[in-house]
Amino acid sequence: MAMYERLSEGRYLASEHTQGPWDPRTQHMGPVTALVAHELARTAPRPGLELSRLVVDVFAPVPVAELEVATDVVRDGKRVQCLSASVSSGGREFVRATAWRIREADTPPTPVREAPPIPAREEGHARSWLQSGFGYGKALDWRFVTGGPLELGPATVWGRLTMPLVEGEEMTPVERVAVFADSGNGISLALDFDTHVFVNVDLTISLFRAPVGEWVCMDAETVIGPSGRGLTRSALFDVAGEIGAATQTLFVAPRQG
Repeated sequence: MAMYERLSEGRYLASEHTQGPWDPRTQHMGPVTALVAHELARTAPRPGLELSRLVVDVFAPVPVAELEVATDVVRDGKRVQCLSASVSSGGREFVRATAWRIREADTPPTPVREAPPIPAREEGHARSWLQSGFGYGKALDWRFVTGGPLELGPATVWGRLTMPLVEGEEMTPVERVAVFADSGNGISLALDFDTHVFVNVDLTISLFRAPVGEWVCMDAETVIGPSGRGLTRSALFDVAGEIGAATQTLFVAPRQG
């Protein structure tokens, strides 16, 4: 089973594999972000323009239900293109996104960080909350380089989706980045998952080159401020090296009762 089944143009049915860690009735934003990227790729595509930035604002937790994804072209220039997307369910808008495509051209690249090797799978990680507690966590293959699923502090981890995003439809490397990049706050825990919630209200993905392959790596760190807010910053890699960064603004609060 895939994360989503296409019902018609722009309409999808979410499966249990999209479930997030906070409530089994709501989705992790990774699949939702990847679905937005999937629909944006079908919107006014033009050879030579590559997705370079995707910003997703979350108005409310997205239900595990039928979704409608509507897209539009905000600005259609020769060298840059701005797109928008909206995710709704039951007549209510839950997510709004904007994306920039930038034209491809030869530029002198600067040195970037190399990607760490992909470690072998560890059974202890497979038994952690990531792959035993909720649908999204079980849908990915997690490989920790530093840190761990139960450790507080920064972490570096490789991940890949083990099932299709949309049933019967090809998944692109950009969508693989999108499905994984929203996990930065989850893998670099700054507070105990059992005592606090630290939910992101947005996600920004910036890419300075096109990703390749099915594996994505994040080097993530979360900081918590003194007044109920936090920030997660993640460097993004594929097997060829660094590709960009992701940031998440966090709502932080003690768990109730």
